[in-house]
Amino acid sequence: MTDLDAVLGNAGPTGLKERIAAELAAVRERSLTYTDADDDMLVRQHSPLMSPLVWDLAHVGNYEELWVLREVGGIEPLRPEIDHLYDAFKYPRKDRPSLPLLGPAEARKYISGVRGRVLDVLDRVDLTDPDPLRAGGYVFGLVLQHEHQHDETMLATLQLSRRPGLVRDGELPPGRPAAEPEVHIPAGVFTMGTDTVAWAYDNERPAHRMYLPGYWIDRHPVTNGAYLEFVEDGGYRDPRWWLPQGWEWVERNGVEAPLFWTRDGDTWWRIRFGREEPVPPDEPVQHVSWYEADAYARWAGKRLPTEAEWEKACGGRTYPWGEADPGHLARWANLGHRAARPAPAGAYPDGASPYGVEQLIGDVWEWTDSWFQPYPGYRCFPYEEYSKVFFGETYRVLRGGSWATHPCAVRTTFRNWDYPIRRQIFAGFRCARSEE
Repeated sequence: MTDLDAVLGNAGPTGLKERIAAELAAVRERSLTYTDADDDMLVRQHSPLMSPLVWDLAHVGNYEELWVLREVGGIEPLRPEIDHLYDAFKYPRKDRPSLPLLGPAEARKYISGVRGRVLDVLDRVDLTDPDPLRAGGYVFGLVLQHEHQHDETMLATLQLSRRPGLVRDGELPPGRPAAEPEVHIPAGVFTMGTDTVAWAYDNERPAHRMYLPGYWIDRHPVTNGAYLEFVEDGGYRDPRWWLPQGWEWVERNGVEAPLFWTRDGDTWWRIRFGREEPVPPDEPVQHVSWYEADAYARWAGKRLPTEAEWEKACGGRTYPWGEADPGHLARWANLGHRAARPAPAGAYPDGASPYGVEQLIGDVWEWTDSWFQPYPGYRCFPYEEYSKVFFGETYRVLRGGSWATHPCAVRTTFRNWDYPIRRQIFAGFRCARSEE
């Protein structure tokens, strides 16, 4: 039973509605915080990889309008003339600055008007209705997770802007060394995916049984210090460790280290939200592509885990530590932008899985060796453009969320995906190896 199911079971639909209303307020406060900047900052495109921040802001409102107001509430479109502007598939990110987008003030007014009507729909909707969009408040979970995902995208844009002073920071628990750096996961059958998490996406379903041979997996994500050994050993100059496509990417782009790293004499520095600071050796490495993660693993005599291996290491729970929601208990994971960085390796021993694998949730998204493919028995819901159109051998799967991921938008079954060259996301990795 998930925390959400407990709310619904113990307090009934009224209790769930109260929680949804509170979560909607919290996510909107987060979105407005990240866009509390001068207009030039919001309308400028800081990288062709990302939309202007003002596009993300209006897009989350348009998404709410489409799914809550029109699909569930039966309300006539408020601004049908802007639908095409905020259709994520209509225009690539690099072209969005040239569109007649809503300005910052107009975007805030629009999303506020949508949200007021969304709360009216929430007040009157029957969450026990068997309709899959209404049942258990699924449509509200859909828009909540969607907005939090765009908030994380906004953070990536802010990092790319290299502008200081826009993102808060905070304290994190200290790390601790691992007596045993690897954990053995025995051979056997486990259940992958879910049929029970109320707000899970279609690509997480259905639950299905899988057999995996025994393997070893790193207790913690690979740290900056460990990755630096690969860099200093000439890892970016040695094609032995790279797949052909990865080596071509390295040579074409002159890649020499993780994104935002620079070297000054014997010291490596990084840019973190406009601040230049020495690279901390005990934090999980982030801003590395799948190709970099794969090359490091080969150099280390290991490999990346498959997403099935990653999920099995979580121990078959909604979260590695159990079923309790991480939103209010910071001792388990570094989530929800408590600090604008990963926590040191070993900082969350209470969040370990039953096998003893730590920091599977939070800190950095973890690249896996798997392509983004549908599970056996997959059924598309509620629209093809969320998952189905991305299936194939183009996108690599990432698991676990990052420090920037909100607790309601991550769990052990949650699947993220991206191109193997992407580095602006808050992504790292851990290694695995097969039994000898």
